[in-house]
Amino acid sequence: MAGPGGTEVPAARWKRHIVRQLRQRDRTQKALFLELVPAYNRLLEKAELLSRFSEKLQPEPNDVTPTTHQGPWEEESRSNSDQVPSPATLRMKWQEEKAGLRLVCGEMAYQIVEKSAALDALESELEERQSRLVALEARVVQLQEARAQQVQQVDARRARNVAQQAAYEALRLQSRLQEAALRRLEEEARDLLDRLVQRKARAAAERNLRNERRERAKQVLMSQELEKAAKRTVSISESTDILGNDIREKAEMTLTLPAEPESLDSEAGEKWKRSFRSASATSLTLSRCVVMVKGLLNFKKRRGHSIGGVPEQRYQSIPVCVAARLPTLAQDVLDAHLSEVNAVCFGPNSSLLATGGADRLIHLWNVVGGRLEANQTLEGAGGSITSVDFDPSGSQVLAATYNQAAQLWKVGEAQSKETLSGHTDKVTAAKFKLTRHQAVTGSRDRTVKEWDLDRAYCSRTINVFSYCNDVVCGDHIIISGHNDQKIRFWDSRGPRCTQVIPVQGRVTSLNLSHDQLHLLSCSRDNTLKVIDLRVSNIRQVFSADGFKCGSDGTKAVFSPDRSYALAGSWDGALYIWDVETGKLESSLRGPHCAAVNAAAWCYSGSHVVSVDQARKVVLWH
Repeated sequence: MAGPGGTEVPAARWKRHIVRQLRQRDRTQKALFLELVPAYNRLLEKAELLSRFSEKLQPEPNDVTPTTHQGPWEEESRSNSDQVPSPATLRMKWQEEKAGLRLVCGEMAYQIVEKSAALDALESELEERQSRLVALEARVVQLQEARAQQVQQVDARRARNVAQQAAYEALRLQSRLQEAALRRLEEEARDLLDRLVQRKARAAAERNLRNERRERAKQVLMSQELEKAAKRTVSISESTDILGNDIREKAEMTLTLPAEPESLDSEAGEKWKRSFRSASATSLTLSRCVVMVKGLLNFKKRRGHSIGGVPEQRYQSIPVCVAARLPTLAQDVLDAHLSEVNAVCFGPNSSLLATGGADRLIHLWNVVGGRLEANQTLEGAGGSITSVDFDPSGSQVLAATYNQAAQLWKVGEAQSKETLSGHTDKVTAAKFKLTRHQAVTGSRDRTVKEWDLDRAYCSRTINVFSYCNDVVCGDHIIISGHNDQKIRFWDSRGPRCTQVIPVQGRVTSLNLSHDQLHLLSCSRDNTLKVIDLRVSNIRQVFSADGFKCGSDGTKAVFSPDRSYALAGSWDGALYIWDVETGKLESSLRGPHCAAVNAAAWCYSGSHVVSVDQARKVVLWH
């Protein structure tokens, strides 16, 4: 910060400059007046001299000039007088000079007036400049004070920045130490987990071995007892309670069996209660009982039943929708992605939801108590997500992306499992077939491809003549919607197109009902159409005032029971039509402030989720 002497030096400098300028102006103006004033004084002196001379030359009233009797002396005097100017001549000259002097005096007086006015203007300008100078000096003082305050603030902020930087470095060092400790703990946890898994595996193997030995011993013991019982001689009068008690005691030693042996024992008891006529009949019945009990006890262990064994991957049960409920209330609204959300899909169990957007991320959500809770984020997509789909088991997610490929994730793993490359343009749709091992993709390169997911191999490529915006799959059929306003049907067992249905407008989406008998299409003519696949005819056409597709990727869906059709509009509203009557049932507005790109109806029929171009995901109930 500069001291007082440092601020006074520049002020004295510009003050001296202004004084020099004023002195220079004074010298210039004074030089002009110095030439004018002496000339004016000389003129006044000359005028005074001429006035005196004119007074002397004026004749007296009693003077008479003789005109007669001129003698020789008069002639001589006349000759002398010719040499001196006459008074009249002098008077004329004097009057001329006087008029000239008056003219010069008038001009000089006018110049004096002008110079006086100019001097007054300069004096007023000087005063104005002096006042401005005073104001500028005051402004300079204020600016100097503000500068001193700013310098103090800068110094304070620099000191604070230094302190914060030191704290940041300390935090970085602490975070590095904590990361190193975390890595060590993670390694120790992995080691502990591996050892725990190994111990559990060994314990399970030992337990399985013991159980197997125990079962075999019990089976051998039961077989021996039954063989002994079969060899015994039974008289006709002997009660059947002996054998029944014997078998009951042996059965208590074995594992609990299903209900079938009880029914068989009851049948055997009824047979034993009958009277026998010979010992051969008795031995036959006992041998049959032994064979039946051996068959019940001699079971084979099945995969997934042993302790510690790898369980089979079983498909979860899909909730059956008896009657879908119309959504009326927005239960949860989230800004789920960093940019536009393009796709949404429910899992088979209706509690898991996937959303994909232009930020190249797929978010998995749990629907819990009318709220969306973040489950997992799937990363590694090479471009914007245009479509997401779950496999029939709900354990895999397939997504179409703008990087000319489709990618496959396993639920529970953040990174992509497989990349299905082969298209030469943006992939707009990717769907699983009826099994988890096959998929179909559609692209703007005018092809539809079938994939074997076990090998990540393209098993078939279909040239479809136009941009493909969406695909759906049936038992042995692939249906594709195109930019040339046509829906094409392809036999998955052959290379040919089986049928073409024209619609008015570019097809933006297709949705197949669960019974595979009806197809819902959405197109850019702002209509939805229901196609009856049994007769290949358009059954219903839905439209409404205000409904308009917001993009070429607007998705429409059936309700799970195929009673309603749902689609989002460009103004953020959801429109729901009754499939049977074709009437508009309701329109939902509120949370969305941008075009709705897609919607999904859960398999249980209780919830609807919609996504829009403003990053929002809305759960409706």
